[in-house]
Amino acid sequence: MKNILISACLLGEKCRYDGAGKEPLDLSRFGDEYNFIPVCPEVLGGLPTPRVPSERVGERVVMRDGRDVTENFLRGAREAYRICTEHGCRAAILKEKSPSCGKGRIYDGSFSGTLTEGDGVAAEYLAERGILVIGESELDELSKILRKF
Repeated sequence: MKNILISACLLGEKCRYDGAGKEPLDLSRFGDEYNFIPVCPEVLGGLPTPRVPSERVGERVVMRDGRDVTENFLRGAREAYRICTEHGCRAAILKEKSPSCGKGRIYDGSFSGTLTEGDGVAAEYLAERGILVIGESELDELSKILRKF
């Protein structure tokens, strides 16, 4: 069985900033060939649930109230990578638009709901270390890629 890292909120775990989870992803297409390892980099970085929303502003991550939580996000990214390597994960399914897990597009730091090009801290950290990072809307692509693993 192959292991894949996944944002815990995508499995319905209530770890999002608002204390909620997402509707669990339907991972049945992967059968029982894969084991999904849930992580929440923000919680791993020491942030509580619920918490004040955060957005990435350049290399920093700030909460809506102005607190700089960059170090929490970096700590969470490092811990997610440690878990990833500990379990031999070569791919990660991460929550899109998140300041931690987003890939390709994230909120722009204005807390206005505006998206901009960029990656979340953990997504960037994992990708820089050779982990295939995809968003939850890219599951069809992942299915094709995983056949090659």
